[in-house]
This record gives sequence, structure tokens and C-alpha cells, in this order.
Amino acid sequence: MTGDRLGWRVCLLGGAVFAVCMTGTTLPTPLYPLYQQEFGFSELTVAVVYAVYAFAVIGALLLAGNASDAVGRRPVLFWGLACATASAGCFLLAADIAWLYAGRLLSGLSAGLFTGAATAYVLESAPPGGASRATFVATAATMGGLGCGPLLAGLLAEYATWPLRLPYAVHLALVAASAAVLLGLPETVRDLRPLSTVRPRRPGVPAQVRVVFGPAATAVFVGFALSGVFTSVSPAFLAQSLDVTDHAVSGAVVAAAFFASIAGQTAVGRVGVRRSLPLGCAGLLAGLALLAGALHWDLLALVVSSALVGGVGQGLAFRGALTAVGRASPPDRRAAVLSSLFVVAYTGISVPVVGVGLLTEPLGLEDAGLVFIACMAALVITAAGHLLRRPVPAGT
Repeated sequence: MTGDRLGWRVCLLGGAVFAVCMTGTTLPTPLYPLYQQEFGFSELTVAVVYAVYAFAVIGALLLAGNASDAVGRRPVLFWGLACATASAGCFLLAADIAWLYAGRLLSGLSAGLFTGAATAYVLESAPPGGASRATFVATAATMGGLGCGPLLAGLLAEYATWPLRLPYAVHLALVAASAAVLLGLPETVRDLRPLSTVRPRRPGVPAQVRVVFGPAATAVFVGFALSGVFTSVSPAFLAQSLDVTDHAVSGAVVAAAFFASIAGQTAVGRVGVRRSLPLGCAGLLAGLALLAGALHWDLLALVVSSALVGGVGQGLAFRGALTAVGRASPPDRRAAVLSSLFVVAYTGISVPVVGVGLLTEPLGLEDAGLVFIACMAALVITAAGHLLRRPVPAGT
């Protein structure tokens, strides 16, 4: 096997392990209405359960975002798989809301350990000259895994038995297979240091990366905010406002946003990183407008359109940002810088969701969603204006 073929094989297998981990993080999405019936909690609780996951991701990124730069990528990925296993176990044993909190906390720790380390591993495994394709593998693994979670859980919940147990049993089997694959993959960090040398640090970006990081992170924030609201709120909106109680349909609508993101990512190679970020902002703005129409007129077609259009915009912005930031980062800080980018992303995926949950009680789900849309539209317009005035440097 030639060096290039071996490199791409390692890159793709690393991406597959990454996707399996991310699949587990969105498995509960179409199941929240069932959990509400089972345990009797409100939409605010759904938002809090979801936010526990996001805040755990941020905590893991802050505490261990740079760990794989020192101890190696593979040990950190094994820790992430261990957390994913424990999370699935909590959901399998869930007897009340406390188990959901524990499961989401562990799921967030798993994702936080994986995001920076797995992204860096995929980028470093690619043969020379393959940075752009490797970035696509990393972003497609992230969004593809996030999309497979609700699709898998929705299908199993609708057409199989044990809807609140079987999805996690299937994921445990996938995690076991991923651990076996990871055992056979090489380490990409050459200068390994002991874990004792790793110190938690605030998100930091080297001076030479900041000109790229600022506008890229802003676009990523809005894209993940839209994804967060889709994954946490849309199942309830479909059930309450549109009478869509089919779990497979609910999961498919959420999955559509993530799969559309992959489609947006494929376009970055054609339009270039410099243009993908403002184009991504335009797609996000259009997706927000369609979501506003869906909330106002209670139309399923507009919900699906919003998922597709907003997902494409998110994909353009996400891959463009990851490519620009990854290229600009020094190798010995790459995982730490990428972790800082994901801190911004998961802040976007958590804070607005909690805000919508808080507003749902006094305003109702639809009006709370409209307030969210107005805030995100203002932010994305500001980001797009900044990117048009000061584009990402062409050399990144």
C-alpha cells in the first residue's frame, strides 16, 4: 500500500470513529417527547437537559482541549469513547430525569474530548497536499454523525421495540467497533509529553491566527445556534403545532439540517474559503427567514426548507472556518486552537437554546422561536458585514 493510500485510509477510519462518537450525542433528539411522557417534564427542562450537554462539551474543551497536543490524539480519543459508553449506559438504565442529566453530561464530555483531538488527528493523518480534503472528512464526520443520531433513534423508536433503550444498545455496539478500529490506528503526535505537563487554560488563540479566527468564529456561532434550536426544539414544535408525532419523521427533519451541512461543505472547494464564510452567512439568514415563516404559518414544508437551506449555510461557514483556522494554526497548538473554535460553536449551540426554553413558558414556543430568530438574524447580518469589509486572507 502506498504512503498516500495508507494516509487516506487512516484519515477515513479516524473520521469514521469521529462520526460514531458524534452520533451518540444526538440520539436523544427525537426521543424527548417520549421522555416527557415518561418522566413528566416541561420544554424548559428539555432545554436544560440539552444545555447540560453543551456546557459539558465546553468544560471538556477548556480543561482538556490541549491535552492531545501533549499525550497524543489516541489516548484522548479512547477517553472520549469511554465517556460515550458511560453515557449510553445511563440512558439504558434511565428511570428518572436525573439519569438524563447524567447521560447528557457524559455525552458532552465525550464530544468535548473528541472535537479538537479527532479533528487534529484527521488533518494530520492526510497525505501531504490533502489538507482541504481532510478538512472535509473532519467536518463531514462531525455533521454526518450528528445527523445520523436523530435519524437512527427516530427510525428505531417508530418501527422497533424498546424505543428508549434500543438506540443506545445499537450505539454501544458501534462504540465497541470504533474502539477496535482505534486500536489499530497510528499516533500522529511525535513529541509526546506526560499528562502532568498539561494545564487547563483559557481559550487562547496565537496572534497570527486572530485575524482569521474572529470572523470565522462568529459565523460558526450562528450556524451552531441554528443547529441547536433545531435539535432541541423542533421535535416539540412538530408535535405540538403540526401534529407530527411520527418519531422517524421528526428525526429525519433534524437529520436533514446536518446532512445539508455536508452538502454545503462540498461547495467550499469550488467557491473557496474566502467566499464560503459570507455565503454561509447568507444561507443562514435565509434559513432563519424560512424558520420564521414556518413558525408563523405552521407549515411543515417551510420547516424542512429551513433545515435544508440553513444547513447548507452552516456547512459553508463551518468548513470555511475550520479550514482557515486549521491552516493558520501552528502544529503544536492546532488542537488547542481548534478546541477554542469549538468552544465558540458550543456556546452558540447552548446559550440560545436555554434562552428559547426560558421564553417558552411566558411567550409560547412559536413566539420564543421568533425572538431567537430576530437575535440570530441581527448577529449573522453583523458577521456578514464584517466578512465583506475584511475578508479572510486569501492565503489561509
